[in-house]
Amino acid sequence: MQTITPAFRQALTTSHQMTIRVDAYYAGALVQGGIPVSDGAVTLDRGSAVRRSLSLTIPDLSLLPWDPTDPLAVYGQELVVSRGIPFPSGTEWVPLGKFRIDEPSADVKHGPITLTGKSAEATIQDDRFMTPATTRGYPSCIAAIEFLIRQTIPAAVITNATSDSRNPSCPVAVWDAQASRWDAVTQIARAMNAEIYCNASNSFVITDTPNPLTSPVVWDIAEGEGGTLMSAARTMSRASVYNAVVASGENTAANTAPVSAIAYDDDPTSPTRWGGPYGRVPKFYSSALLTTTGACVGAAESLLFDAIAPNIQTSVSASPNPALEPGDCVRLRYAGRKNLFIVQALTIPLTTTGSSSLTLRGGKEET
Repeated sequence: MQTITPAFRQALTTSHQMTIRVDAYYAGALVQGGIPVSDGAVTLDRGSAVRRSLSLTIPDLSLLPWDPTDPLAVYGQELVVSRGIPFPSGTEWVPLGKFRIDEPSADVKHGPITLTGKSAEATIQDDRFMTPATTRGYPSCIAAIEFLIRQTIPAAVITNATSDSRNPSCPVAVWDAQASRWDAVTQIARAMNAEIYCNASNSFVITDTPNPLTSPVVWDIAEGEGGTLMSAARTMSRASVYNAVVASGENTAANTAPVSAIAYDDDPTSPTRWGGPYGRVPKFYSSALLTTTGACVGAAESLLFDAIAPNIQTSVSASPNPALEPGDCVRLRYAGRKNLFIVQALTIPLTTTGSSSLTLRGGKEET
């Protein structure tokens, strides 16, 4: 969760005012501040290649872009979006992201303008390899990630936020021309048993895979007075739930033999345990960056957490907390229960009314 003051945290659990700010930038310069907004939302999704996306409705038809350098055109223009709470000492702002504008449209006579935007992962995705690319010559995973990202965004800020600041040597891998640059970046992060995304401050962050058993609880969502929970629903499904992960690697560029490893759900108390009533449901992952059996073991064990996440999806409607992030661990108090979850996705409204919708995974009863 982003850092907020105790006053901001307290205000989120009571009736409070809120405000939105949307500013347009072009070539790094502010070109339109305080853009009026009548509707919209920022969606954050840990399961999406582009973690942050924006939808916006703008009532001021004079801002409809006609020329390439107009504030809301699509030629590199970006919107910086924040949500805040006014206090007597001033407004405390929480950034929701920086979004390149993808598609503005409007009825030219009546309006309004609607537009969509995406965070910086989309920029890396667009810059596909024009010639074959390799990690050869880069001494570590971080060095390879920095090179691949900064070829596209030279001034990109990249932070290694893994718990042990790990930075293993990077196996040699090759990607063909036309391959996705962002896929290459995420594969290298996976070789570190980590994940990478663009945060609300437009920095790329490499971090551990979250686990509700070990991650600190950053927010309580509770029923009743002083709570922020409005409604909750549960859906049980077998879809995308596995009880073993087979990780394998074959790397001709490094001239190494094929390697593999399997991680099983072997917890005898787990409803998805391998060989139990749930059956045998393996998930397969392959990467040329896995060049040793040990690397395959690490990848398989890292992927197993998401693979065996309880086959119960909990969807919550709650008072918005703009500081929450996918991957945060939250405590949900509802129906007489107290469970820990990882936030998989959430939507933050850009209006003074409306609730935040959250998709939670990995529920564990808190003892």
